[in-house]
Amino acid sequence: MIKINEIFYSIQGESTYAGNRTVFIRTTGCNLRCTYCDTKYSYHEGEFLSLEKILDVVKSHDAEYICITGGEPLLQPEIHKLINILCDQGHKVSLETSGSKSVKHVDPRVKIILDVKTPDSGAADSFLLENIDFSSEKHRIPTEYKFVISSEKDLEWSEQFCRQYDLFKNFTVLFSPSHGQVSEKWLAERILQKKLKVMLHLQQHKYIWLPTQRGV
Repeated sequence: MIKINEIFYSIQGESTYAGNRTVFIRTTGCNLRCTYCDTKYSYHEGEFLSLEKILDVVKSHDAEYICITGGEPLLQPEIHKLINILCDQGHKVSLETSGSKSVKHVDPRVKIILDVKTPDSGAADSFLLENIDFSSEKHRIPTEYKFVISSEKDLEWSEQFCRQYDLFKNFTVLFSPSHGQVSEKWLAERILQKKLKVMLHLQQHKYIWLPTQRGV
């Protein structure tokens, strides 16, 4: 059983999988309280569902892409079994995690989105540095690093973090403007000025607001 906040069908708005029809499985519970969190309802709300029930809902939407998100999915150990089954079924699975929990046991077929928390998030010390090793080529886990930028301070901190741990060289790095905190244009200009090896990452779902088929 996994405590699920919601399962819904929409267009993926984040990562290099953006634009694809996707089934989102949002788990309940998070160990962080980021200042800009837009899914606070996932902290506690939800119900326990069997793997069979979750898989039935996923199947009903007939989508190739599956996104496991939260909250923090890695708080619930059985999430690994669900991920393994989805990969065995041929789905392209992405996992959105803060990196505050180990990704050591994540199926190597999964694309991991490590959302490294910046100072303005209020959780900058939460990232486990060992996850950089687990996400390296040696472990064959495809990983993208995401930084939500809320200020010039966040931008400078994120650049320093990436340089210190060679993220620019070894991974896809996404810099995303914190919605309502900094403008997309400002971040684009700073990326160009600094000649940063990053992708400007806009949350497409914040712009299109497509209706979704929610429910479990």
